[in-house]
Amino acid sequence: MNAEIITIGDEIITGHTIDTNAAFIAKALGSIGVEVTYRSSVGDSIEHMEEAFRLALKRTKVVITTGGLGPTDDDITKKAIVKVFRRNLIFHEEVLKDLQERFAKRGIKLPAINQNQALLPQGATFLPNKSGSAVGICLAEKGRVFIALPGVPFEMEQIMIDEVIPYLEKIVTGKGTSVKLLRTTGIMESKLAELLAVDLRTELGVRLAYLPSARGVDLRILASGENNEEAKQKSNTLVRHIESKVGRYIYGQDTDTLESVIGQLLIDNDQTLAVAESCTGGELGKTITSVSGASKYFIGGLITYADSAKIDLLSVSKSLLEKHGAVSQECAKAMADGCRKKFDSDYALSITGIAGPEGGSEEKPVGTTFIGLSSRNETYAIQFNFGTLREINRTRAVSSALETLRRYILDIR
Repeated sequence: MNAEIITIGDEIITGHTIDTNAAFIAKALGSIGVEVTYRSSVGDSIEHMEEAFRLALKRTKVVITTGGLGPTDDDITKKAIVKVFRRNLIFHEEVLKDLQERFAKRGIKLPAINQNQALLPQGATFLPNKSGSAVGICLAEKGRVFIALPGVPFEMEQIMIDEVIPYLEKIVTGKGTSVKLLRTTGIMESKLAELLAVDLRTELGVRLAYLPSARGVDLRILASGENNEEAKQKSNTLVRHIESKVGRYIYGQDTDTLESVIGQLLIDNDQTLAVAESCTGGELGKTITSVSGASKYFIGGLITYADSAKIDLLSVSKSLLEKHGAVSQECAKAMADGCRKKFDSDYALSITGIAGPEGGSEEKPVGTTFIGLSSRNETYAIQFNFGTLREINRTRAVSSALETLRRYILDIR
């Protein structure tokens, strides 16, 4: 089963709003073996929507749109839908009643304009929206499924997870499928491909995709078979091959994140962590605390951007900074050691570097970064060279720091 995702709105095609909805929907569909073969965007024009919808229904089995289901004059997706499917918009009293009750719970009278949202295509199935006022719309006809979702990301995501994915899982026909995601970091995409190519024998119906980002490279395995069990066996065969070749770089699967994996390792070992940051300006601490329950192992952190802060808060010696500079292996070690002692933690991570775009030199170009790690047994620092883009350098520094700790705890050297 293949699909097309269509994002709707002038703000999308003019670049004023970044389209994150399509990425979320594509990942969700991929998790159940529905292949996205087309992605498109269309402005707020009934004529253009109608053209896009007809083309999508012609070339794919599933069409999912986002946007244009609100109550205002520029929300015209439903008008385009009824033209394509040759149906009428019907007023649904139960939808209006639900809207009135939800607004009343917030102490707000339903604005008259919102009554438009109770006008829905004849014969459609409605997908409840727990977070907003626009319900999702599902029309199944002639072997095709057309689903329209609101454009507000958190509303779309809720309907996708609670309604769309379970619905599509029931109607996916044909061969069994298995989708797995292996998450790696600390290795380039090209190097991964080179290592995995050795003795690789991919079975029929198995596809391997490389999904690189600033934080690492995800490996997506999509396998098909006569049934789900056969597909799973094929997928597992490739997983075993990947683990045998690049296992040290794999930190998790599917929805795992590096920070959640680190958190679980610290919990399992009843250990604590603190951080000292310079060029990342708090990003490492923010990433660690994005995991629910981080208070069980994360004590705190210090942002020591200026040399004076490194001296006063982390006990980095002035003579060390004068001799080696703030961006140095020696400084990273001193920062990590001072941080661990300050917080009395089992581990401390430090980051110091030149994020850019300015501040580099021939000896230490932009992207030069040092990651320090201090444990109760030893302290050391590693040099990295990330590149010239500031935000990517900061993201890579955070991931590299977490990966340094993961490998230390697991004794992966």
